[in-house]
Amino acid sequence: MADRALVGIVVVSHSARLADGVVELARQMAGDELSLIAVGGAPDGGLGTDADRIRQAIAAADRGAGVVVLGDLGSAILATETALEMIGPPNAHRVRISAGPIAEGAVVAAVQASIGQSLEEVLAAADGASGLDKGVTR
Repeated sequence: MADRALVGIVVVSHSARLADGVVELARQMAGDELSLIAVGGAPDGGLGTDADRIRQAIAAADRGAGVVVLGDLGSAILATETALEMIGPPNAHRVRISAGPIAEGAVVAAVQASIGQSLEEVLAAADGASGLDKGVTR
């Protein structure tokens, strides 16, 4: 698999600690070969998001197979959309924003990316994570 480009994953959160934690968890499941980048917090270290930092993370994560971005809240998605406008064609077409949950979505996306699945397959896994059975009984 080393000669094949893998889909990168970018985790965007308003909290640097949350983004870092999600990436740590996903990396434990997917391994170190995958490009998995956390972007959390505002540039001043407080809570928030930053489109330019997201743009840089997407560029760093894209190794030729595309990038799936997972965000924690709506404004993280808005900042990601702004980052995509900054990237522009032709590279923005290789980026997908997932509607899935940030933790579960990042883990399943990372696992699927690590086994060489396509951009659309990794996106589908991340999106589908909202329906994962956690084994809760009531």
